[in-house]
Amino acid sequence: MIKEINEQDLLKMKDKEGLILQGCGGDLNDWLQGINEDFTKRNILMNNSKFEDIYSFKSGEITNLLFPLDNADVNVPKLAMWRIGTHEVFGGTWLSDYIDNRLSDKEEVVNNESQEVIKPDCELIGQDSNIFNLMGIAARTLRENGLDEQAKEMIDKVTSSGSYNEALLAISDYVNIVGPDESEDEGMCMG
Repeated sequence: MIKEINEQDLLKMKDKEGLILQGCGGDLNDWLQGINEDFTKRNILMNNSKFEDIYSFKSGEITNLLFPLDNADVNVPKLAMWRIGTHEVFGGTWLSDYIDNRLSDKEEVVNNESQEVIKPDCELIGQDSNIFNLMGIAARTLRENGLDEQAKEMIDKVTSSGSYNEALLAISDYVNIVGPDESEDEGMCMG
């Protein structure tokens, strides 16, 4: 499956690693199939492993693909050699290098926006801790603050999370989690 993301989503993947191929035109599913076949032949993908969940994102008008390394059994030294040998053709780079070299300017903007504009206070401390309840309260808070698109993004991330903690972290990326005393003082929580 190929999930479309944006460069701001990449900034939230600092703790992950992956291979980015730049300038991928045509049918992205053909790219996924071709990379899986080529990497299997070269023994870069091991034990019948394949990339299944990858990401596409745009940098200007250029479409790039991110192949996360935690989703497949990858021989990283062989992958590194392949990346170096094919860099001129595919523009292959590591996710961490892309973030550091291409997105460092955008990170400041994202951080400033997330602290000043995009993260309203939301009273979640003391609420029923069912993750769907918390997600609903946070989504309502985002919508009431005119952040409908962020509410949709947050719901997608929460519902695709692999654990309760991961889902809670996804919520905290979009709202400042506060208790009853904090939100009453500031009057900002609409949940």
